[in-house]
Amino acid sequence: MGTTCNVVVLISGSGSNLQALIDSQHEGNPARIRAVIANRVDAFGLTRAKGAGIPTAVLDHKAFDGREAFDAALMELIDAHAPDLVILAGFMRILSPGFVRHYHGRLLNIHPSLLPKYKGLDTHRRALEAGDAEHGCSVHFVTEELDGGPVVLQAALQVKPGDDIESLTQRVHVAEHQIYPLAMRWFAEGRLRLAEQGAMLDGVTLPVSGYQIKI
Repeated sequence: MGTTCNVVVLISGSGSNLQALIDSQHEGNPARIRAVIANRVDAFGLTRAKGAGIPTAVLDHKAFDGREAFDAALMELIDAHAPDLVILAGFMRILSPGFVRHYHGRLLNIHPSLLPKYKGLDTHRRALEAGDAEHGCSVHFVTEELDGGPVVLQAALQVKPGDDIESLTQRVHVAEHQIYPLAMRWFAEGRLRLAEQGAMLDGVTLPVSGYQIKI
């Protein structure tokens, strides 16, 4: 891998997680974001990337005849940057099995729940309706099962009595901005990898919920 780890980040929207990843690129962190790619021309994350001097590209999924065609073009665009790691930061596309296999072991996503709870959408409402005492977010390797890849790292926070969807969303966002840069760095340092038995950190297989920090 050499001294630096080339990272490509995929976005669809505002890119607040992207900003946290950009801000974490300092001396001593081998991760380097080489490109930011969006599937929407109006994604504010593109502005964040340009502000940081990171090359950007837009690939509009509506211009392609189906998911496979889009994913093939996306892979070509990503691979031009020779990535060691591809990070999904609010990329609102379900990826084809071929895409996921192509980046096996080097594709990370962040999901706003304590996986394996609440895969899919509307996680904060579901956690509140279930009366959960704890909620949070998870960084996981992407596999062909939606939100089902091995969890690397979780941030768990207490659900407060007065929490509503808005306040919980806000607090989980703050937690995401703490753990996503950490997972990127672990991978870049060679500490984190995907093995047959699951996610491994420093040569030890992580539990189903990954490495958990309390916030």
